[in-house]
Amino acid sequence: MSARIPPATPPFDPEVAATIDRVMRGQPPLHLFATMARDPRLARKFFAGGLLDKGHLTVRQREIVIDRTTALCGAEYEWGVHIAGFAQKAELTAEQVRSTVHGTAEDACWSDEDRLLVRLCDALHKDCDVDDDLWKALRATFSENAIVELLMLAGFYRTVSYLTNALRIPLESYGARFPK
Repeated sequence: MSARIPPATPPFDPEVAATIDRVMRGQPPLHLFATMARDPRLARKFFAGGLLDKGHLTVRQREIVIDRTTALCGAEYEWGVHIAGFAQKAELTAEQVRSTVHGTAEDACWSDEDRLLVRLCDALHKDCDVDDDLWKALRATFSENAIVELLMLAGFYRTVSYLTNALRIPLESYGARFPK
């Protein structure tokens, strides 16, 4: 698959380059990041929306939401980058990784807290809303700020999925692939 809009080529805008270098820690930029670098304003907006910093969620909670959201959107590019980069750190098992793509919240591989996160992603993807029962369960487990972060995270990665899918961003060579 070839990209619908080609990525920028270095040198990038200095501010954008510094942000990409900070995120990539000396590695070459992701295809998505190089594409965003075409327009410094859009790149700044994109990177300002990122939630990979230390916030109200654990790495595991964050990655379950990112992986499930991108899988539901069919965004193999972003799902694969996150599985390759964070699945081990998030302590996701092979069964859990597979479940983010082909499973449900009821799969035996998930803890009760994990199930809430998968249910949240499924509800947001299907209805762009959270029903009262799920909200009550979330409130019993997560702080208000954590719930806001979960909503922002799912929304941001839905946007990332739109970008990677619609722009036909080529898969990264090291990215994981959706399980069969």
